[in-house]
Amino acid sequence: MGLAGVRIVLVEPAGPMNVGSIARVMKNFGLHQLVIVNPQCDRLSMEAMKMAVHAKEILESAVVVETLPAALQGCVRVIATTGRVSSWDIPLENPRTALPWLLAEPEKPVALVFGREDRGLSNEELNYAQRFVTIPSNKNYQSLNLATAVAICCYEMAQFIEQPEAQPTLATEIAPWEMREAYYQELEALLLQIGYLYPHTAASRMEKFRQLYNRTQLQTTEVAMLRGILRQVEWALKNARDRENCDS
Repeated sequence: MGLAGVRIVLVEPAGPMNVGSIARVMKNFGLHQLVIVNPQCDRLSMEAMKMAVHAKEILESAVVVETLPAALQGCVRVIATTGRVSSWDIPLENPRTALPWLLAEPEKPVALVFGREDRGLSNEELNYAQRFVTIPSNKNYQSLNLATAVAICCYEMAQFIEQPEAQPTLATEIAPWEMREAYYQELEALLLQIGYLYPHTAASRMEKFRQLYNRTQLQTTEVAMLRGILRQVEWALKNARDRENCDS
């Protein structure tokens, strides 16, 4: 089991020195896939290259995308890093206990997502992850530098793969990220159609559904079954409307 399939995803990083330092620490621990969402700095600037030292190729080969969903295409497991989320009923885990889950399917692409230096990830962006990591720090000063946070997580993953006895013996085939997202979109549309959701509260209610499903770690066959149920309900609703129109 290696780290080759792990994507380090940075959302709107603003500091070129941070980005360069992240490239360096990625190479230190054997990671090579850097994806940057809507960067607010030049990853190829002199500052970034200077901090990358001998990891300049990671900056040069980094994939730049406009949105977080674009960065997560193809991933089967996604962990987001965050601070305290007081408004969410979600568990925040320690990197040492959560990150091994990210590596349970070594042949599949996975992502570890880091937010902005000043405000982290939004609730909407957190919605795209299945699990959430926070790095414990002194309560008097809990804000960690972005590059430091990446370094801690990379170290924990590297330590884990060097301990074969600690690695999982059975990995579940979790549904790909885009398959889960398609289901969430279809579910929201149907719930709006039948009046269970209202447009002004749909986002907050769907957050609860996402949290519920993320806890179950949906497999591909299970998502396919759930999507089949939605389509059958949509078919039944359409037939009922057609019969009403014919009767009238």
